[in-house]
Amino acid sequence: MRVLGIETSCDETGVAIYDDDGLVLNNLFSQASFHNIYGGVYPEVSSRLHLDNIIPLIKSTIEESCLIGKKRIDAIAYTAGPGLIGSLLVGASVGRSLAFSLGIPVIPINHIEGHILSPILDNKNLRFPFLSLLVSGGNTKLIYVKNFHEYKVLGRSIDDSVGETFDKVSKFLGFGYPGGPIISKLAKNGDKNRFYFPRPMKKNGLNFSFSGLKTSVFNTIRRNKMKKQTISDIAASFENAVADVLVYKTKIAMNLTKANRLVLVGGVSANSYLRYVMSCEMRKIDKKVFFVKKEFCTDNAAMIALSGYLYLKKSIKFKHEMVVDANWSISEI
Repeated sequence: MRVLGIETSCDETGVAIYDDDGLVLNNLFSQASFHNIYGGVYPEVSSRLHLDNIIPLIKSTIEESCLIGKKRIDAIAYTAGPGLIGSLLVGASVGRSLAFSLGIPVIPINHIEGHILSPILDNKNLRFPFLSLLVSGGNTKLIYVKNFHEYKVLGRSIDDSVGETFDKVSKFLGFGYPGGPIISKLAKNGDKNRFYFPRPMKKNGLNFSFSGLKTSVFNTIRRNKMKKQTISDIAASFENAVADVLVYKTKIAMNLTKANRLVLVGGVSANSYLRYVMSCEMRKIDKKVFFVKKEFCTDNAAMIALSGYLYLKKSIKFKHEMVVDANWSISEI
């Protein structure tokens, strides 16, 4: 079986092919440089860029697959939500039209489910159950994964996501978008103990809140002269505060679910400091932690193609009547 996956939920246009041997191709057009001038994702620009790039990207991906002797496509999977409605509709329209013209199944995939399953791209032997910590620009969630297609959300952000907070702190410091890689680079030369930022909601269940942390960083920036070392120290102290909260909540969830495996997914999971701290803390409590290759941390079509492949292989019925749902919750699967 061979599945072509399409990802257009936000600001990345992705096309990938996954089959019985694993990932065949994974192509991506990133819009980050276009959105940098706005300091974040501009929905209308995102939709237009998807329109400009989706067909050429599908064409080049299929041509590449033919060159390596993998011509047949058995199904098409596309991101149906959650995400930006205009961006989702581009991928859905193209994916469904192409599937109809080829007479093959079309599989709407939940974007969050794609991230949850993305570690399988690198770890085919990853066993269920496990705990998933999703940290990205749009989401911060702790999800217990009992099995494929069986998910329970244990905690989520009640305001800003981790990725959104990184973006805003980067902007406060006078830098661009996306903020994650910028903050990470600045923090490498900083003193994480120079500034103390609050650890929001550290004792209140498994939900997250980062708006207070964001405000504290903003106030610290206003009170200090922004010399090069000060900027790095603020970045490192902020990064340390975020990691503390994520580790604390994750350890509670691991204990609650009795899970022995943790997977860290989403764009922020590429952060080197978070990976290091999480690895150290999981080792202390004798738990295994799995990371995704950095190219699969941010939005990509490989995870969508993989998810579609698993649905097809396991013959699980999917929602044919669904086109897109910008607010599609993982709990509704």
